[in-house]
Amino acid sequence: LSDCLACDSCMTSEEGARVFQQNQKELFRILNLNKKCDTSKHKVLAVSICPQSLPYFAAKFDLSVNDAARRLCGFLKSLGVHYVFDTTIAADFSILESQREFVQRYRQRNQEEHALPMFASACPG
Repeated sequence: LSDCLACDSCMTSEEGARVFQQNQKELFRILNLNKKCDTSKHKVLAVSICPQSLPYFAAKFDLSVNDAARRLCGFLKSLGVHYVFDTTIAADFSILESQREFVQRYRQRNQEEHALPMFASACPG
């Protein structure tokens, strides 16, 4: 979240509370609490990894992207994270939906004044 522009366009006010909890300090606080208490009282920790971050780790540690993903997942689980999700499929769906919308807008460009240009973005945050 340190690279987040805080534009608030990706969240509602309820989600804003969840995003506020997604920081390094809170993660380590929960990890430490989980180590100290009974497993039945553990807070479940889930981490999502966006496809844009994996090439960075791969290049930094001279690994293939797949190896970087496996090692990052293993590292997070060794810290105490319960679930690690790869959001590549979600990014793929986003691209497909953007493509569908662009084709629709392109076909309507002569009938609808504001069909183009089409602005799009993807935020891994």
